Amino acid sequence: MEKIRLGVVGCGGMTNFHLKGLLEVSNEISVTATCDIIPEKAKAAAEVVGAEIHATDYKKILDYVDAVLISLPHDLHFETGMFFLNGGKHVLMEKPMCNTEDECIKLIERSEENKKVLMTAYPVRYWPIIMKMKELADAKTYGEVFQMSIWTEQFTKYPEGHWALSAKRLGGGQFFSHGCHYIDLLLWFLGKPVRGVHMGTNYGTPWMEKEGTSNAIIEFENGAIGYHFGTWGARGTKLGYSFHLHCTEGMLEYNNADGKLYLHSHIKAEKANLDTSSITQVLAEKNDQTKETQFEILHFIDCIRTGKRPLTDGPRSLQGLRVIWCLYEAEQNNKIADLRGLGLDEDWRNISK
Repeated sequence: MEKIRLGVVGCGGMTNFHLKGLLEVSNEISVTATCDIIPEKAKAAAEVVGAEIHATDYKKILDYVDAVLISLPHDLHFETGMFFLNGGKHVLMEKPMCNTEDECIKLIERSEENKKVLMTAYPVRYWPIIMKMKELADAKTYGEVFQMSIWTEQFTKYPEGHWALSAKRLGGGQFFSHGCHYIDLLLWFLGKPVRGVHMGTNYGTPWMEKEGTSNAIIEFENGAIGYHFGTWGARGTKLGYSFHLHCTEGMLEYNNADGKLYLHSHIKAEKANLDTSSITQVLAEKNDQTKETQFEILHFIDCIRTGKRPLTDGPRSLQGLRVIWCLYEAEQNNKIADLRGLGLDEDWRNISK
């Protein structure tokens, strides 16, 4: 089968992780072009993946590719994505899809008009160990899920003048830029959201124009609760990147630091002695401690070849971003956000919160 020709647009920090993933799937794709406004970065990336050309203007690579991975500052996603969709190319867009609802809708509509794949790069969705966790949840192997909690603790301090320090260019704060991964996961695992609250602060992260630390709580239609805590101000961490899924017959835990999926069960009944020990067993283990972007790339390729819709397609990505925008607005107005109609599988065309 002929390899898909892929172009990489933007060769900054995140692209270094993508390049590792691209090398893992070199039997499926050929990276034919790289692009960055800094020529040395474009050239270095081309050398890593063996691309035939490198450029500083993304418009010059159009004829050399069938699809592109766009990893640029968020405020450039719309302009660049529209150029390649208009040129008949498939687009894998780094998160978030775009900074505004209008831009997202226009990209989705153009991809549908031109029958091209538009997919958001949410790699965590495609990690085998997270897919295993979802499989166990859907099968109710350990009963009904009633609480999902996600923690992401990291220290992210951009240098002075960096584009991500601008709330306008970033699209918001830490919650929008990074939390979009985990809102996507909460909606995927728990279904239709009903209401929620968000509280964010740049206390502890004064370099951020908007929040560098955020807490979000979402109630779902079935009664389950989803929680996400994220910070770019951690000076130390215990939880790191952790996912807890409380079920009626046990608790599933994935901690990215050790790469293991645990089942905690048979907790002792509380009798005022604080003994809450339980039995722990390992259900699965991750061998690769990278961001494992190769799995989302393989899914992107499969969708191009088969015509299937990506799990993180434009409409589903938009619904997740709408949740964040609703939570932001409610926070400003000291209200609880109405999130009805924003499930990943609900009609995105008729909803505008």
